Amino acid sequence: MQGIFPALMLSLAIGLPSFLESCSSERSDIALGVLARERVVLTATASAIVTELPVPEGTEVSRGDVLVRLDDRVERANLQLARAELASALANLEKLKAGARQEEIAIAEARVAGARAALQEAQATFERDLALARSNARSQASVDSARARRDAARAELRSAEEALRELRNGARPEEIRMAKAAVASALARVNVARLHLDDLSIRASRDGVLDSLPWNLGERVTAGSPVAVLLTGDAPFARVYVPEPARVRIAAGQEVTVRVDGLETPLRGTVRWISADPAFTPYYALNQEDRSRLMYLAEIDLPESAADLPVGVPVQVDMP
Repeated sequence: MQGIFPALMLSLAIGLPSFLESCSSERSDIALGVLARERVVLTATASAIVTELPVPEGTEVSRGDVLVRLDDRVERANLQLARAELASALANLEKLKAGARQEEIAIAEARVAGARAALQEAQATFERDLALARSNARSQASVDSARARRDAARAELRSAEEALRELRNGARPEEIRMAKAAVASALARVNVARLHLDDLSIRASRDGVLDSLPWNLGERVTAGSPVAVLLTGDAPFARVYVPEPARVRIAAGQEVTVRVDGLETPLRGTVRWISADPAFTPYYALNQEDRSRLMYLAEIDLPESAADLPVGVPVQVDMP
């Protein structure tokens, strides 16, 4: 079945205009064409190998059915990586919101106490060396060294006190906002990775019939190439070419008689669309006789009773 309908349409596209031109001068009261259905072409979003074709051609499918599966190992790994990054960002946000643990605060308090004791010792040493220097028992260099140790101990105490204050105050609002932004970014990456993974399972976008699968199992499809073609709609429609003399007498919404090869009783159809431009040579390049050979492509809806008719069957529409 694969390739038959496109080949038929190509043959009609090549041969039908010549046939219509040959008979248009004699019959401008009919439009010739074929039965067709709406074609939904599903394309690949990535270059990957076809790993599964779960539905054979010609099968009726429902919206959401998987028609083609592509190799998704890389995208699954990307999704796992994105989820890990999201978990890390969430943990960091929770940590900032929870603040420091009691054990961390206790350690910081102990450092403050140690720094305070070191400062007291350094201050006492400085005062003792200063007193001895006045009686010439210590040199000025010793006094200067003791003063430097005292100043260093004072700075260490101040640093320990600030670290303790930071732990007790918790994270700043700016840090919380940054952590929330990191979580949002990680969540977006997870959603993108999940979408890329889902795109590797080609699903039917509408109810219909699986008309063709252009790629075989094990082949590598190219990004953007068709991987499945659906024929949709409750009933086929007639795609016909309207002769130029009859164009002014037909409009969208108008009822016409449709004769299908193989059916004794004609069908009543409704014109749903007709092209505003001729299908072949531009009219302004032709004289009056040549213009009568122009054709306008039209589509005609058929009743529900035509639901089981196959596509590609020739039809004839009587012009009003």
